[in-house]
Amino acid sequence: MLSLPRFYAILTASFFPDDAALLAAAQDLAASGATLFQYRNKSGNAPQMLAQARELKRLLGHSVTLIMNDRADLCLAAGLNGVHVGQDDLSPEGARKVIGPNLWLGVSTHNPEQVTEAEKTSADYIAVGPVFSTPSKENPDPVIGLEGVREARGLTGKPLVAIGGITRANCRSVIDAGADSVAVISDLVTHPRQSAEEFLRILR
Repeated sequence: MLSLPRFYAILTASFFPDDAALLAAAQDLAASGATLFQYRNKSGNAPQMLAQARELKRLLGHSVTLIMNDRADLCLAAGLNGVHVGQDDLSPEGARKVIGPNLWLGVSTHNPEQVTEAEKTSADYIAVGPVFSTPSKENPDPVIGLEGVREARGLTGKPLVAIGGITRANCRSVIDAGADSVAVISDLVTHPRQSAEEFLRILR
């Protein structure tokens, strides 16, 4: 069984003005002590995503686990540690065929039915959300609240990552509701290192 750190940093390329800012934020997050990252780029083309992923891997080295969002093929090409797929992406089993048995596989879910289905797959962890309202998706799924986290916890024995609107003010309540880890996007953009250090302190 995978053991997840309580803090899961998500680097969304579109939230940064350029590659340099994205890479600087990644280094700041690593310096804070964060050890699990996801690289997320919903608007870039494949060559751009591959270049950014390879540079993140080079900068962060082996001290962190680096997950590619959506693209199992680019995960392999960039030498990352795993892939995370959504409900509209390659299926978990399709992704598993691409990445093989040893890399990490995560899957996003938004309701009890999807959690139940994800539990049956070879995914190493299940993400559930949005827990709270979130500005990081254009068309977010309905908010599930802390009760949704509790319900998901009762439906799976896999490690559970909560995502969506999670801040320093509410992250502890999400862990208390049953999540093993909290994924954070927006609250890391302005002052990545300071924010991450505070998350890590609160989640200790």
